[in-house]
Amino acid sequence: MVNKRDRGWVWGMAIATFLFIFIALPGKGQNPEIPLPPLKNHPLPPLLAQWPINAEAGDYFENIQPTAAGYLLWSQFPVKVYIDRDKTECQDRFRDWLNAILAAVDAWDDYFPLKVISDPENANIIWQCQRPTLRVRRDRDALIIPVARNAEARYQIYSESPESPALGHRIWIQLSPHQSAADTQATARHELGHGLGIWGHSSVETDVMYGRQTRQNPVISERDLNTLKRIYQQPTRLNHAQN
Repeated sequence: MVNKRDRGWVWGMAIATFLFIFIALPGKGQNPEIPLPPLKNHPLPPLLAQWPINAEAGDYFENIQPTAAGYLLWSQFPVKVYIDRDKTECQDRFRDWLNAILAAVDAWDDYFPLKVISDPENANIIWQCQRPTLRVRRDRDALIIPVARNAEARYQIYSESPESPALGHRIWIQLSPHQSAADTQATARHELGHGLGIWGHSSVETDVMYGRQTRQNPVISERDLNTLKRIYQQPTRLNHAQN
């Protein structure tokens, strides 16, 4: 099992994180005797394939972290997005929270095929309205208590069936409703970038995948798209079956 963790986007005293988890999904088979599938290139999604990379704008591909299965990219389109409608934590902020996610989907959908669906079982990316759980860890004789976070993206990689070496993955994104509407939208755009495969951060504050808060919430930049396209040009062991 690969279990890695990194910290990301800072909003005041809150930190958005993304988790790296290599385990089987409930109900999915995982046979340890089946070898990992070979690395393979897949066709890019049409809109991203048409994106003309501007070399002068640059990218931050060197900051993207592949997994044991390769880069976390999707090979079947559109990528299906499910939004959990549980209002337990959202309460009266639910509409702003929902609008933030829909706006993020619309923003990325200009370059990458996405579809909001009503069935979580068939979803590739699942959004949950809640503040991420704090995970206290022990360091020798001390307990390390992390600061509060407003968002967290995590993934699971699984085998498509007990007999097949084909691997798939699924993304969960927890997004707190306890921000301003503008900050919630900016966080949603950032976290969806992770969900599409950008498992790393930019060091340039005008990029949507910049790792810290800025005075003006960034939108998707040329550098973000250049980086995403380079990711999708890489081989991966993931090869989702069509469902």
